[in-house]
Amino acid sequence: MSKLIDGIKANNFIVVGRAGMDVFTDPGVAVEDVDRVTVGLGGSSANIAAGICKLGGRAALVTRVSDDSIGSYCIEQLKKYGVDAQYVTPVGGEYRNSLAFYESRVEGHRNVIYRNGAADFQMDDADVAAVDYGAYGALITAGTVFAADPSRTASFKAFDLARAAGVPIIFDVDYRPYSWTSPQVASDVLSRAASQCDMIVGNDEEFGFMAGDYAKGLDKARSLAAEGVAIVVYKMGHEGAITFANGEEIRTGIYEVQALKPTGAGDSFMAGMMAAIAGGHDLHTAILRGSACASVTVSRPGCAPAMADTATLEDFLASHPGPTTPA
Repeated sequence: MSKLIDGIKANNFIVVGRAGMDVFTDPGVAVEDVDRVTVGLGGSSANIAAGICKLGGRAALVTRVSDDSIGSYCIEQLKKYGVDAQYVTPVGGEYRNSLAFYESRVEGHRNVIYRNGAADFQMDDADVAAVDYGAYGALITAGTVFAADPSRTASFKAFDLARAAGVPIIFDVDYRPYSWTSPQVASDVLSRAASQCDMIVGNDEEFGFMAGDYAKGLDKARSLAAEGVAIVVYKMGHEGAITFANGEEIRTGIYEVQALKPTGAGDSFMAGMMAAIAGGHDLHTAILRGSACASVTVSRPGCAPAMADTATLEDFLASHPGPTTPA
């Protein structure tokens, strides 16, 4: 546990995974009725990195982007948020950046992800080997990096290199079925990745998926903690979260808001929790600050653009009732 907390407190993260472009409608507008859209930085790992930087931390991203205007957009957006993009490498040919097109509404929300020939799946061993892992406090990644090769092999290599450098590994399960060849492959690979991590964050469905039975997700989270994962965060949506650490179960509620859309909550939770631990808050408070960040993000358009900076988070916590009573 101490190695993990000390690593997070360095507040300097190497983040492995995709950056993409988000395209989203005005609030409440369905795609069929749209006459204009807004674009913003997206992709789980890029969102986490941007969120950490907005909250005063440092983060570098390792990924591939397409060698075209969309890839250039992603790189410049990363830089705008303060993310170190030195390990973001363009790839040519027919590979293309991921693109998400979603509606800024909860009722009837639709989110279409374009991932055919995804550029980020071309991240290879050379990309991750170029990183000086000892210069960072912790490695963070999201499960999509393991969905296809060469990214899968490269991501496991990054884990090996991080562990060799004494750097703790933080894993957001982030299971996206459309990225995988089969549920069985996904379950096997994500479980293998989880077994190598110091901290795991996922929702009830994701833990249930890894367990092979959605009703056994909580048991899976408990077992991972018992097997040596220092912190396991089991998120339950509006019912809050259960966090396993130091042999204890920490139950926390959420900050209720009028959600504009459901996207971006998990990424902002991770960024907020990292920033809170880095800032010296205890684990219980850090989880709640992560939950507050998630609430801010779902109440505003976009993902990376919607994430809270420090001033926004403090204003939210000072003015918002909550959190709810844990389930």
